[in-house]
Formats: sequence, C-alpha cells, structure tokens
Amino acid sequence: MSGSQTTVATICQTLSEKIAAGGYSATGRLPSERTLSEQFGTTRITLRESLSQLEAQGLIYREVRRGWFISPPRLLYNPLQRSHFHAMALEQGRHAKTELIDACQLIGSDDLCQKLALPPQSALYCIRRIRYIDGRAVLYVEHYLNPQFFPEIIHDDLTKSLTDLYLSRYGVRYGRVRFDMVPTRLPPEACDALKIALGSPALFITRINRDQRDRVIDCDLEYWRYDALHIDVEVSGGA
Repeated sequence: MSGSQTTVATICQTLSEKIAAGGYSATGRLPSERTLSEQFGTTRITLRESLSQLEAQGLIYREVRRGWFISPPRLLYNPLQRSHFHAMALEQGRHAKTELIDACQLIGSDDLCQKLALPPQSALYCIRRIRYIDGRAVLYVEHYLNPQFFPEIIHDDLTKSLTDLYLSRYGVRYGRVRFDMVPTRLPPEACDALKIALGSPALFITRINRDQRDRVIDCDLEYWRYDALHIDVEVSGGA
C-alpha cells in the first residue's frame, strides 16, 4: 500500500471511530476540509479521497456550499407495503415533510404516455416535490397523473399525502403497483432540489400505480439519496 493510501485508510478509520463514538453528534457536522487537513497533516486531495470513501459507505454526506455531515439512520422501505411517505416515517419515529416545487398540466412524452397507458401526446398532470426526513431533503419526485381521474387536483394542497387526497376527494384507492429500481446518477434538477453535487449517486425508483379497478392512474419517478434508504422486503410462501 502506498503512503497516500495508508493515509487515506488511517483517516477513514479515525473518522469512522469518532463518528461511531458520537464525536460529531452534537451538530452532525464534520469540521471543514481545511481543519481536517491540518489535523491529519495531509493534503486536501488525500483528505477528499478519504471523505469520498466514507461517503460511499453511507457514513457521511456532503451538501453543496455547506460541508460534510454525518448520515442519519436510513429509512426502512418496503415497496410491497402501501403505506405513504408520511405514515412510513411516523411508524419509524421520524419526522416527514413535503415541499411542493410546482404543479402543472403538460403534454406527456411518448415514454410517459406509454407508462400511463395513454395515447401519444396526451395531456398529463405533473407534480414535482421534495420530501424531507428529520429536516434533511432525501427524495426528489416527479408524479405524473392521468387528469381524467383527478380533475383540478393541481390546485389542491399538494404538500399532503396524495394517497389520502386520492381517496378523500376522488374515491380512488391504490391497487396493483409495478416497481423498477436501479442505481443511477442524480439529474441536475434533482441535485438542485436536494442541494448535492451534480452527478451524485442515487436510487431511481419508477412506480406505476393502478387503482382498485385496475386502471393505471399515475406514475412516480423517485430519486432517493443513496444513503437515505434501506430496502427491506420479506415475502412468504413456497418456492
């Protein structure tokens, strides 16, 4: 192992142990890169390699123009359960918040129209939101809805659960759902919303929802911070 790699390993081990011991838990924020470089007697390049390794392990994360922070516990997520975001957080003793970016009607792309089982060039509702856990932005999501089932919904309070709004106003309940989950890089709009560096890793979840009558009603495109989510699924039954 080269000298720089030995230094990186030492920094990673030291910071990991300090984080585990609660050394930075009071603020959740690590000292500045300059301060850490001085503490370890190393260059910023070597320090950043160490921090990047800890970030890859999900121990820390970086916010643009703010610095490095300790990653909070991941949110347990079971895609087979139909609990909505706020209820899922509450069940785990976490605080959830939803912030609306915008809502509008637009002409859907061929791909979106196909996902929603609609003819090409169909009009869709688009709702873009940021979702927070314990004050930290963890999810950028674009919801695409078939307006036929939810007339004028874009004028409602969209900081609340769409699941609850679908049922209370339109009598629509979720039925079958199709999930597609892949690791990816965050697109620019998601990076801006989550305040993290362009091209940061993410878990991209596409969810196509049907209602109780098995009609395709909406499609969610979810970009999760990769260190925010723990997929936990248990399936019973035979082989």
